[in-house]
Amino acid sequence: MKRIPALLLAAVLAISLLPRRAFAVNLELNAKSALLMDVATGTVLFEKDCHERLAPASVTKVMTMLLIMEAVDSGKIQLTDQVTASEAAAAKGGSQIYLKVGETMPVSDMLKSIAVSSANDCACAMAELLAGSESAFVEQMNKRAEELGMADTHFVNCTGLDDSPEAKDHRTSAYDIALMSRELLKNHPDIKKYTTIWMDTVRNGAFGLSNTNKLIRFYSGATGLKTGYTTGAGYCLSASAKREGMELIAVVMGCESSQKRSADCKTLLDYGYANYSVVRPGLKEGRTVAVHLGKEATVPVELVDRREILVDKAKRTSLSAKVELVQMVPAPVKKGQNLGTIKVYADEKMLIQLPLVAGAAVEKLSFWDVYKIVLRRVALAQPAA
Repeated sequence: MKRIPALLLAAVLAISLLPRRAFAVNLELNAKSALLMDVATGTVLFEKDCHERLAPASVTKVMTMLLIMEAVDSGKIQLTDQVTASEAAAAKGGSQIYLKVGETMPVSDMLKSIAVSSANDCACAMAELLAGSESAFVEQMNKRAEELGMADTHFVNCTGLDDSPEAKDHRTSAYDIALMSRELLKNHPDIKKYTTIWMDTVRNGAFGLSNTNKLIRFYSGATGLKTGYTTGAGYCLSASAKREGMELIAVVMGCESSQKRSADCKTLLDYGYANYSVVRPGLKEGRTVAVHLGKEATVPVELVDRREILVDKAKRTSLSAKVELVQMVPAPVKKGQNLGTIKVYADEKMLIQLPLVAGAAVEKLSFWDVYKIVLRRVALAQPAA
């Protein structure tokens, strides 16, 4: 029998032991497709036709923002870099801040305009900055989607506009939107500096921005993320929120109104926070393991893997942890060397097993070190004259 890798087994156990499966829950939603995902673990807590391929409208810009943030965080571009609007960018319709051809604006204001007001002209300008043209940027979008496992997705533009013939092929799913939203939130948290803005301005205060995601103002803990609307797509939203250390993503597609998309996402988020919580296993400070023939008598024990565990709130009081460590480890000891495990249980069922490792290196005693120790002990054993 092939051995299942420890991390995969732990993930399978953690998911399989969630007592209340999300898919059996009946939530009254207006959306054609919906999904609720935990950001920390990627666990799906609720889904409704989540792989149906639909037009996402401006929720497309989650991927646009992801590629922008990856470029910023990698150092490829700076938030202070000036971006010049091309004719193509200035000609974009729909939501926009009405860029003029040749107008310059820093990346930070472009990103703010995309996140807050869903500016199509700014999305196009940023696409051109990063890839030279929108079409080349779309290739990058599709490549990144493939890397993230977004099997339901094909992008044809960076905005979500569906007023061109080829836009009929611009499709994604609630599940895929959650995947790219999770990647953005988990690995590029600075995006929240923009997605949590309710009202702001660009052009030195001359042009006002108002967030199209009303949950930012009216839902406690809201952190983003992106709205979308076209006649063909209906009202869509990828909404994120964080409470008590748990961050959730609620995605709805094909709603009949902006009010119903907000209500649906609120229903999903409320369900998640009412029924689930995230815990992080910990280890008491000061735990050590004895070292045989080491220059130090003991080595400190560390829990390096601080993965979070998603649990049903009803089971939280039944959680327990069991630490298993070797009695003694022979020197030399390498920093990070495995010394044991910590196992987390709910009602005597193991949820996850994490390694405990050496927090420092310990060198082995040399022959002369041992010889000197023996001489010292012999001297101490001699009776006083």
